[in-house]
Amino acid sequence: MQSATSNQNIPAPVELMSGGEMVMKALIAENVQHIFGYPGGAIMPIYDALFDYTDRLQHILVRHEQGAIHAAQGYARVSGKTGVVFATSGPGATNLITGLADALIDSTPLVCITGQVFAHLLGTDAFQETDVINITTPVTKWNCQVTEAAEIGPALAKAFYIAATGRPGPVLLDITKNAQLEKMPVQSYEKCNKIRSYRPQPIVRTDYIEQAIALINQAQRPFLIFGQGVLLGGAEKELIALIEKSGIPAAWTIMGKGALPTDHFLNVGMLGMHGNAAPNILTNECDVLVAVGMRFDDRVTGRLDKYARQAAIIHLDIDPAEIDKNVKTTVPVWGNCKETLPLLTKGIIKRSHERWLEKFHTLLSEEDKVVIQNEQNPKSGPLTMAEVVARLNDITKGDAILVSDVGQHQMVVCRYARLNHTRSNITSGGLGTMGFALPAGLGAALASRQLPVVAVIGDGGIQMTIQELGTLMQTQAPLKIIILNNAYLGMVRQWQELFHENRYSFVNISSPDYVALAAAYGIAGTKVTERSELVDALTTMLAVNGPYLLDVSVAKEDNIFPMVPQGKGVSEIVLSKDDMK
Repeated sequence: MQSATSNQNIPAPVELMSGGEMVMKALIAENVQHIFGYPGGAIMPIYDALFDYTDRLQHILVRHEQGAIHAAQGYARVSGKTGVVFATSGPGATNLITGLADALIDSTPLVCITGQVFAHLLGTDAFQETDVINITTPVTKWNCQVTEAAEIGPALAKAFYIAATGRPGPVLLDITKNAQLEKMPVQSYEKCNKIRSYRPQPIVRTDYIEQAIALINQAQRPFLIFGQGVLLGGAEKELIALIEKSGIPAAWTIMGKGALPTDHFLNVGMLGMHGNAAPNILTNECDVLVAVGMRFDDRVTGRLDKYARQAAIIHLDIDPAEIDKNVKTTVPVWGNCKETLPLLTKGIIKRSHERWLEKFHTLLSEEDKVVIQNEQNPKSGPLTMAEVVARLNDITKGDAILVSDVGQHQMVVCRYARLNHTRSNITSGGLGTMGFALPAGLGAALASRQLPVVAVIGDGGIQMTIQELGTLMQTQAPLKIIILNNAYLGMVRQWQELFHENRYSFVNISSPDYVALAAAYGIAGTKVTERSELVDALTTMLAVNGPYLLDVSVAKEDNIFPMVPQGKGVSEIVLSKDDMK
């Protein structure tokens, strides 16, 4: 007979949890609400664990893994949170590559979790095994393979920290199936807030701040250009404070649009190949150029040997690798612009530059007469892309989120969309990924609580990820889709017209009946072919409580101007095809 004392010495059973359950604990601790993914064999244990957490984690079942990662991008860009993606091994993981590359160049925070074959099968060419780590190394901010359950929590904590801090970007964890299944003692999840040798924000140097202040105070023709770094840093108010105190005209890259309200009196338009004439031309006339959170992409600079050679250049960026990468900087200002902009604002003197600002307005007025009015308000002929965006502006008054795909329509949206809110212009900037907008718009619609989300897509791009209409059907996300349908791959056709003697090589594209296709997915829609139908159709679209598709027939051979021709400097921008002769 056992004594009471011996019973007391029996150890209590150890409570166990699986690696898959650890993933769920981590996601909840990181305040994740939405996951975009597609299950498969190698990630099945994680999905099995998810089954018990659907009251706290909403999973969006996409129709293709590329759709998952683009949806997570749209979600992250609108919400400011880190997007989360699940995919299985092999083709599931490789289908993420385009989205990873897109997110890396556009600095979008993502945590992608891929399943992998059992650890003992690694390197054996097992079913659906691929070397995901080596494949994704060039297109991730950080990646890691996890082969034991105990490693999952620390690896996920590190992943979320790296993805969202400093210059954001995508990270990927490849978790073997045995690690997902393996049982371990229940453990708490500890967030990461520091990694040795990783400094997400460089130290702000006061001597550079002082040099920048001196240049701004002495400038007679200062010009500020800003990119997505302002949005990522949450520095919209700080940007406005600086330009309003200094009186500096400000222009934006397509990724920076929305950081400054479109109708702000110091907003002088869009930079780049299809940007406004004024900011492009006067880049080469300013005496001080202040660049905030942008990377001097080739689409912004044109020929580097003709770019702002006369100006002292102040470059504010959180990523030291961007300083002097493309354009030689006079004064580098390292750090988060939310921290560095107020330091500049505090030190500068209050000024205005009326005559200099008037030069921008004069050039903008000329562009308005030659290009903008003809595009937005044509008196006859077929509908134009700019006209559709202008009428959308009339209805939304700038209170909307616009998601654009890649091509002519993208430039039209970025040029003409009226936006009053931050994080309201979502597009694929650096990689230029056709097929981005439908899934990204779906993610944006799930992230937006107040503003309507409208995806503007070409008839080429929509067909690249059109299967995500199925995801839209299943989620009933309130995404409004406008297809600007010109029966061409429009941007390629424009270049073939302008630079290849009208040799239209394989740019004619046929389309299905999009309205009928949407109806097959249970999504309402209509087709617009006449100008008289447009406003009513847009109004109906925005009033529908749920998804809607609008197929708009636009001019087949409409070109996007102004344009900086290939091989030219930004000040050589032209307003029409005739100017190129």
